[in-house]
Amino acid sequence: MAKQWRARVYVGAALAVGSEVALNAAHTHHLRNVLRLGPGAPVAAFNPADGEWLCRIGAGANSAMSLICEHRLREPASETALWLLFAPIRRSRLDWLIEKATELGVTHLAPVLTRHTQPERFNLARLEALAIAAAEQSERLSIPQLHPPRPLDALLVDWPREARLIVCDETGAGIPIAAALAQFGAGPAALLIGPEGGFSHSELDYLSEFSFVTRAGLGPRVLRAETAALAALSVYQAIAGDWRMSRPR
Repeated sequence: MAKQWRARVYVGAALAVGSEVALNAAHTHHLRNVLRLGPGAPVAAFNPADGEWLCRIGAGANSAMSLICEHRLREPASETALWLLFAPIRRSRLDWLIEKATELGVTHLAPVLTRHTQPERFNLARLEALAIAAAEQSERLSIPQLHPPRPLDALLVDWPREARLIVCDETGAGIPIAAALAQFGAGPAALLIGPEGGFSHSELDYLSEFSFVTRAGLGPRVLRAETAALAALSVYQAIAGDWRMSRPR
């Protein structure tokens, strides 16, 4: 069946038959002023708890719009945790990284402070808005959770031991990432991308002390941090992640 809607929005409120959900100012502006939609127009609304629903824009919305839920389009879907741990990079490149990592199915986005990390301001609210917009466009049902920056050593001490951690190692000392991922079974996993200056030797030695850590290489070329992140995510999804599944019709 062809789609009946032109817009898709993430809502935090519960979705159920007949329920009315208030939209925020950003969604209201986009639906009314960009897409030129009015009362009765179909809109798909979603969240990870309730799945995706076909809704209609409510009547009489002179300021903030609301949606009236009609019926469910997709059931909620379980996700295996996939973390992207990354050293903060420059704002324009970070925005692109957040958007594309969301499209690639990352469930947790966590900035990590390393010895060579360049100090950058980190606006979680702005980055969350970028992630929401990317989720709306890519038709996923969830929004990745954004974590505040943490030092690398503090993160490793608290890391859940059942979650495998692939460290993207640009020194050439790691095994090829495809070979590393071929050994992975089902379960939560994480990819760690270093800063523009790379990890220090002491950091790589420290990482190697943990049994859940695998150092992996991304081929013969040196990649920029954001390129490395998306390359590693793509390989992970193809070999060990959800690219082994078909897209639902």
